[in-house]
Amino acid sequence: MKTGYDLLNDPFLNKGTAFTEEERAKYGLVGILPPTVRTIEEQAKEVYENIEEKASASEKRHYLMNIFSRNRTLFFHVFKQHVAELMPIIYDPGIAESIREYSKFLITPQNAAYLSVDHPEQMEEAIRNAAAGRDIDLIVVTDAEAILGIGDWGSNGVSISIGKLMVYTGAAGLDPKRVLPVVLDAGTNRQSLIGDSGYVGLHHKRVDDATYYAFVDKFVALVEKMFPRLYLHFEDFGRGHAAKLLDKYVHQYPVFNDDIEGTGIICLAGILGGLNISGEKLADQTYMCFGAGTAGCGIAKRIYQEMLDQGLSEKDARDHFYLVDRQGLLFDDMDDLTPEQKPFARKRSEFSNAAELTSLEAAVKAIHPTILVGTSTKGGAFTEDIVKEMAAHTKRPIIFPISNPTELAEATAADLIRWTDGRALVATGVPSAPVEYKGVSYEIGQANNALIYPGLGLGVIASGAKLLTDEMISVAAHSIGGIVDPGEAGAAVLPPVSKLDQFSETVAFAVAREAKEEGLNRNDCTDVEACVKSFKWEPVY
Repeated sequence: MKTGYDLLNDPFLNKGTAFTEEERAKYGLVGILPPTVRTIEEQAKEVYENIEEKASASEKRHYLMNIFSRNRTLFFHVFKQHVAELMPIIYDPGIAESIREYSKFLITPQNAAYLSVDHPEQMEEAIRNAAAGRDIDLIVVTDAEAILGIGDWGSNGVSISIGKLMVYTGAAGLDPKRVLPVVLDAGTNRQSLIGDSGYVGLHHKRVDDATYYAFVDKFVALVEKMFPRLYLHFEDFGRGHAAKLLDKYVHQYPVFNDDIEGTGIICLAGILGGLNISGEKLADQTYMCFGAGTAGCGIAKRIYQEMLDQGLSEKDARDHFYLVDRQGLLFDDMDDLTPEQKPFARKRSEFSNAAELTSLEAAVKAIHPTILVGTSTKGGAFTEDIVKEMAAHTKRPIIFPISNPTELAEATAADLIRWTDGRALVATGVPSAPVEYKGVSYEIGQANNALIYPGLGLGVIASGAKLLTDEMISVAAHSIGGIVDPGEAGAAVLPPVSKLDQFSETVAFAVAREAKEEGLNRNDCTDVEACVKSFKWEPVY
């Protein structure tokens, strides 16, 4: 057992002033703590009061990260009490600044593993040092090539892995001692980092694909061997690598890519919620995505799979999809299509004016979508003209401008409600206040992956699932999409982030139950709900 300053410097064991007089005597803490003993509730009250006094989100985040680095239990006690308020500070959008400034403010490494492509021979040693003898159930790994809407940030991107794991614990109760953030530093193509003497990552361009894939393969094989029941979460990998890596490992291990699958799940859940309100069927919808990158194609693929599950043929299902990117509407004769875009590209022969469909506005006028999802990171792209054109051809347009941070969102919820005279069913990628319009308060759902991925992970880990299957993902989406109240005026298409812990448990039950149905569970889950609850950690001393 650690004693003295070694104990106080261990964020998993430290209780600060909550150590009792008996504990202080036993663990060599007499005289190195002030005399008053306080409860965790008293500590949490003080922490929250300090947060409220901070003038900006940035100051609040720096303060909270200081608590996180010193005392995990106290941090999560506060986070769980104020999850809706603190989520935008701890994670998105507040985390963007943390990533940009990570090297400048790095004081403690926060129990992360920094793996260098220049020294693959050190990989096992690095992971063992970072895990410090702990058994690990969950790793969130990033190569930081395509973070949020801010791009390539090299080793600074470790913040995204740390932030994601905070949400896993705060929302689903995964034990913070049994999770590990990892960054795969394969270089960076951001010249401002390479030329910055203060940057803590590798000061060279990203390596070639042969070196890169060998590096990732070594990592995956190693951690799956070290932690045999590991759930591996890929985060913010670049467009050229993300889908290839997921496809490579998805049938070998329980792996998850939040940008491809998580965004798809939450958008499907929101669409199902919207259809519950409108009373319409998915098979009758025309789907358009603006921004056909990793997230955009991942969403399309998930909704396409749902159409197949509902009985449509592959051809009939694909006929419902239109993807718009920087070239305009995607056609199958374009020579720069990604493998993920190709299944949804259209034939020019379908349109008499194909050559003119080089913008979102032209595509909307020609196609009349009933669902419009934005993953373009082009702020204001859903203009009043575009939205009104769409709304003129469908009774309840479903519009999800989910790019973030805020300045990159395709539209605001208030504008969408106003431009459609209250008919739009809206979810946004960033938190949005209720919209008051003509006497109705419209609750705006947040298409926040945090509504899905914590519960998904808890369900996989609790059941000991050997794989994460499409069926498990589908039940996760349905478990959230069925929660909305279709009879309430102005009802949101997704449940509120404020009840994240409740919905995470709902998702976990559904996922663990499906794992058992498919015979993929390695843990005894005779009673699925008891099995899930046994894996939940509570932040108490």
